[in-house]
Amino acid sequence: MNKTMIAIAASCLLAVCTQSTAAVTSTVNLASDYTFNGVSQTSNDPALQVSLDYAADSGFYAGTWASNVDFGGGDDTSTEWDAYLGQYFQLNEEIGLDAGIAYYTYHGDSASDTYNYPEAYTKFSYSSDLGATELNFWYSWDYFGLDVDHYIAMVAHTFEVAEGHSVRVSFDRSMSEDENKWYWGEEGNDAYNHYRVEYMTSWKGFDFDLALEDTNMDIRTADTRVVLSVSRTFSL
Repeated sequence: MNKTMIAIAASCLLAVCTQSTAAVTSTVNLASDYTFNGVSQTSNDPALQVSLDYAADSGFYAGTWASNVDFGGGDDTSTEWDAYLGQYFQLNEEIGLDAGIAYYTYHGDSASDTYNYPEAYTKFSYSSDLGATELNFWYSWDYFGLDVDHYIAMVAHTFEVAEGHSVRVSFDRSMSEDENKWYWGEEGNDAYNHYRVEYMTSWKGFDFDLALEDTNMDIRTADTRVVLSVSRTFSL
């Protein structure tokens, strides 16, 4: 369920596509927690994540991404492995459009493959002197393998506070069309909100991300938390 998901890989791909240079890259990321829209996928424990990505000068890209997971309880699912492909369009100097599809797979437990699901996404970006604004949408028609429609809408803004130092502020809402099949939190809510503020910088080839995030759910794996991640991208 990688929305920050594919976030590291997608941001690298977006930069490559914008520069119109074909490339194959791999990113290794170590995070203090793997959160999906504010919900820990590792029971509040660290995660090691790896991606392999291809971006063509036409804007087409494809990739794969993997992470350890821990859903707790008696579930022995230990790995998430995703694949995605899409097309990035630079419509003019200010506006970009990214559209694609992803498929999420899970491994480690005898029932893990029943969680597999597809997802389509569309992302709009607008760049100005004030920074970059994003409006992003995700939709799955078989969320977590439960034959239920699921939507996520996000608005985000990134601005540079100093050369090489940026802050990104985002808000997103996850919505289930049938809370009898999938709900959030302990009260069976069909939707929840997620808030995130992150500081991003680079040093000696490493990318650093320090985020403060929270949700409006009152559960242990979705409470207020600070997440630190360190990544490095290699050209292959």
